[in-house]
Amino acid sequence: MSSPVVSSSSRFSTKGWVLFGTMAVIWGVPYLFIREAVESLSPASVVAIRTGGAALLLLPFALRQGALKPALKKWPWVLAFAAIEMAGPFVLLAHAEQTISSGLTGLLVATVPLFATVIAVLRGDRGALKPMRTVGLALGFAGVAVVALGSAGGAQGDLVAMAEVLAVAVLYSIAPFIVARKLHDVPALGPVTLALGAVGIVYLPIALATQHQVPTTSSVVNVALLTVLCTAIAFIAFFALIAEVGPVRAPLFTYVNPIVAIVLGILILGEPLSLSLLVGFPIVIVGCVLAAGGFPRRGAAAPVLPAPDPDPLPR
Repeated sequence: MSSPVVSSSSRFSTKGWVLFGTMAVIWGVPYLFIREAVESLSPASVVAIRTGGAALLLLPFALRQGALKPALKKWPWVLAFAAIEMAGPFVLLAHAEQTISSGLTGLLVATVPLFATVIAVLRGDRGALKPMRTVGLALGFAGVAVVALGSAGGAQGDLVAMAEVLAVAVLYSIAPFIVARKLHDVPALGPVTLALGAVGIVYLPIALATQHQVPTTSSVVNVALLTVLCTAIAFIAFFALIAEVGPVRAPLFTYVNPIVAIVLGILILGEPLSLSLLVGFPIVIVGCVLAAGGFPRRGAAAPVLPAPDPDPLPR
């Protein structure tokens, strides 16, 4: 999408660190909110409220920026982006969290760099096959196996839910290719607002048909926080972070998100910290860092494709 003005400093400014910390939390808490929201809201209801509400909140900013008209000219790709980045993943996450813990969900979503690297290889990027990155892939998927086998406890429902979250990670790894190839020349807020609005409209009738109980106060509060904090505000804050520290370093906080998700799940929801999660978590994160090519060096240029890097869009 359109390139923001990037700070030339090789160090994070105070503002950069504040935004970095803010995003590490904002994108680590959605799994907690989703887990609480689906207690009395159907997955479709959660998606409809989250996307439709966020679109309405972002619309004034998109209009002021003049970002909607350029995005409308590329509406087929905006809809493709909406389907792959939002429509599919959001409902899969909500459905999966009816079964598995928020911390486990956050960790499995963090495997995006692993699948992104595989996709890069399939697209002919032989640089993704460098020895260290290959080791990272092996480590990352080994860590996922440790977590999955240890967390499922033989329950088929748990395995299905974890498969749903890994499918989300695959979709999240595909979406940046659409951004990089088809939507890179339009202001980011335009496609994001239109995509959220389209998904909200599509899911509204499904939500009405699947919502069979009166939502609890807790579910309403949590879906509201998911909409405002983790979707609308998250986009605005992330664009500010990119402008402050650059597109290479901005997504690095995604490695912190699973830690936030796991800690909040334990402290607030009382989710257990299993041995498999304790062992597999660091293996997955180290594998993701290595598979993504390690942390960017100072002064490194932004990659042409975002695929090997952590996915740069809010969840």
